[in-house]
Amino acid sequence: MKIATFNVNSLRARIGNVLGWLEEARPDVALLQEIKCTEAEFPRLEIEALGYNVSCVGQKTYNGVAILSRTPMTIEQSSLPGDHGDEQARYLEAIIDVPEGEKWKALRVATIYLPNGNPVESEKFPYKLAWMKRLKAHAEGLLKLEEPTVLGGDYNVIPRDVDVYDPAAWAEDALARPESRAHFRAIVNLGYTDAFQHLHPEGHRYTFWDYQAGRWQRDEGLRIDHLLLSPQAADCLEACEIDRGPRKKEKPSDHTPVWCELRL
Repeated sequence: MKIATFNVNSLRARIGNVLGWLEEARPDVALLQEIKCTEAEFPRLEIEALGYNVSCVGQKTYNGVAILSRTPMTIEQSSLPGDHGDEQARYLEAIIDVPEGEKWKALRVATIYLPNGNPVESEKFPYKLAWMKRLKAHAEGLLKLEEPTVLGGDYNVIPRDVDVYDPAAWAEDALARPESRAHFRAIVNLGYTDAFQHLHPEGHRYTFWDYQAGRWQRDEGLRIDHLLLSPQAADCLEACEIDRGPRKKEKPSDHTPVWCELRL
């Protein structure tokens, strides 16, 4: 199965690019972030016409996540557990049916849009860190199920200096602050595998390029979109790549997809 994560930076504004990517890349499961629309505004018919089942948690003009699957799915969580007062649409989790004949009958996936956290001196940074603590607690519980699980999305965390074009310039940014990195490592150290880093440890491969200052043209980017695999999923990992194609399109998202293939 091919599972992809893609921060689309406004689904309705990029719908042509997203549909083109789905037709060309043909992921079995697509985890979308920052759709920036409500459930009622989601372009469900256009995506379903490509053969996908659709589920989303939306929010007007901000945030929003979605899961697209070629096989039926069952929604398990429509928000990240641990804070009933958190109304931001940042988490969606589902069980995906796996075609007959595979070792596993189902795959658990979550689409994650982790808070940015900037500016660091504002309330946004403590919110980010608290959200990451909740994610760690939930991710730890998922491991106890001993299922193939993929936690994919825009984590808004630069894990290592080699995952950013200029480490010094980003050292005080919420995406690279030691606290953010420590929380990310804590999640991985539970027993998850960063699929891309596992297969491409050399670094300087990016998933995000700012629209300003010619960052894309100079390949001055960040790796902040990640696919974290449970041990059962990591055992099935065959490939993981960054698809730079969508970032080359007219009026693209500032992110580009990351995908992995699992032989379930």
